[in-house]
Amino acid sequence: MTDPTGYSNESRDSTPGGYSQPGAYSQAGYPGTPASPGFNVLSIVALIGAFVVPLVGIICGHIALSQIKKTGEQGRGLALWGTILGYVFTIGYILLLVALIGGAVLLGSTDSFTGGGY
Repeated sequence: MTDPTGYSNESRDSTPGGYSQPGAYSQAGYPGTPASPGFNVLSIVALIGAFVVPLVGIICGHIALSQIKKTGEQGRGLALWGTILGYVFTIGYILLLVALIGGAVLLGSTDSFTGGGY
């Protein structure tokens, strides 16, 4: 049975030829199918924060990994890399600071820069 527009009652959202329009289904693929969870925001913050302030990458990465385990969101790799890079950059900054302090102490203890005796 068809209505005055030429469409059948079974497929009012279809074209007259019976083919469905693109995008007739939900984003997940079929009506009633739950959409996949999105990315965890803290995982993105962890990855970016690891380059800017490594401590932010470490803290946000651990929190994001915990949330991802509970909620099933995406972004585990981002959180993991944010945490790892946060630790690597923190260790690198500590080693750089120790080297700078050691170099300053070494330079300060030599007589050639203090104007010591002849």
